[in-house]
Amino acid sequence: MNQKQRFIYSISQLSTEAKELLEGTFPLIWVEGELSNFSCPNSGHWYFTLKDNQSQIRGAMFRMRNMHIPFQPKNGLQVLIRARVSLYTARGDFQLIAEHMEEAGDGALRRAYEQLKSQLQREGLFESRDKQKISPHPQHIGIITSPTGAAIRDILHTLKRRAPSIPITIYPAAVQGEQAPEQLISALQYAIDEKRCDTLIIGRGGGSMEDLWAFNNEALARAIYHCPIPVISAVGHEIDHTICDFVADQRAATPSAAAEMASPDHSVWQQQLQQIKQRLVRSALNQITPKQQQLSWLRQRIRHPQQLIAEQSQQLDEREQQLNRLFKQTINQKQQQLERLAARLQQKSPTHQLAHSQYHVEQLRQRLNNRCKQQLSERKQRLSQQAHQLNAVSPLATLSRGYSIVTDPQRGTVIQSTEQVKAGDKINIQLNKGRISATIEQYHDD
Repeated sequence: MNQKQRFIYSISQLSTEAKELLEGTFPLIWVEGELSNFSCPNSGHWYFTLKDNQSQIRGAMFRMRNMHIPFQPKNGLQVLIRARVSLYTARGDFQLIAEHMEEAGDGALRRAYEQLKSQLQREGLFESRDKQKISPHPQHIGIITSPTGAAIRDILHTLKRRAPSIPITIYPAAVQGEQAPEQLISALQYAIDEKRCDTLIIGRGGGSMEDLWAFNNEALARAIYHCPIPVISAVGHEIDHTICDFVADQRAATPSAAAEMASPDHSVWQQQLQQIKQRLVRSALNQITPKQQQLSWLRQRIRHPQQLIAEQSQQLDEREQQLNRLFKQTINQKQQQLERLAARLQQKSPTHQLAHSQYHVEQLRQRLNNRCKQQLSERKQRLSQQAHQLNAVSPLATLSRGYSIVTDPQRGTVIQSTEQVKAGDKINIQLNKGRISATIEQYHDD
């Protein structure tokens, strides 16, 4: 193979790419093992080897990270670390860069805690939209905890100081040990079945992770999530967080804080009531003062009943006179109106209308007769004139003087010339009296 076609890594290039590959492939991981070769130079960084029965790997934890670790590591200690997988390029050593370290006893619990927390969070049990509101004025508060622990004393002391009038029911349950989760769930269910409380506090005082482990129980977490009564979780101290804190409707840093959260402060109530009282007094005074002034004014206006009766009698007489005048005026107006209506009715009477119509018809009849006579006379005169004119031009008058009219019987036309006939034609001759049918034997043009 040609040397120019080869790609040759340098040691630093190979180490750098291997480091980038490791760091890009592995996210933060949890690793458990035994510490050995532990050292802490003046820089404050920790260097160690983490091993098990079969393998070992180098590790480092820098000062900015290890300064928050609450214990001192030593060889032979079983630890759980959260680390990034990396490569120390100067020596080509595969190593872990630790971000967090804890003793393996708590480490197992921590892993179980983180796994359950992630599972319930994925299922939506921590969603804020499902949280119930804590009543600002509870009628009855229930407390689920150990009846002999410090938490119950803190809660009762706070409730007595803030709201001594609110009734309280304690539902006893173990808060530590194997039986604690079952007892806590039973106490919670008993409070639900009683339907006495409208606010519940569940919790205990602080302690180690093992001491608080009962409140990281999955069944208890689901029971709290499905509880129809608003639940305040008060487990441990402010730095402690359990699964119950995430599923409860409200989380309190301490049991005393839970009691303050569940109860209104009666001193605040007293201040509010005093303010309300002052506002009511001012409002009442604002209402009473004008009424008192109005009452005083009315008292000044009060007069003796006899005076009022005399005035009202005078007013009654005036009203009677006004009524009589109005009555007479109304009667006069109605009488005048009645007379006008009677006159109009007389004019509209059928008898009057009939007489008027008969007179009108008689006039029309006379006018019609006169007109007919005039028309008849004029038409007779015109007929006589036209008859005279007709007689003047009528062929009958000519016939009466001895003349005749010759017509073609087939055509019905008057024969006026010999050109219209020939020998053998039949003709009709109209005389003054009668008609003659003849046959032409001969004719002459002259």
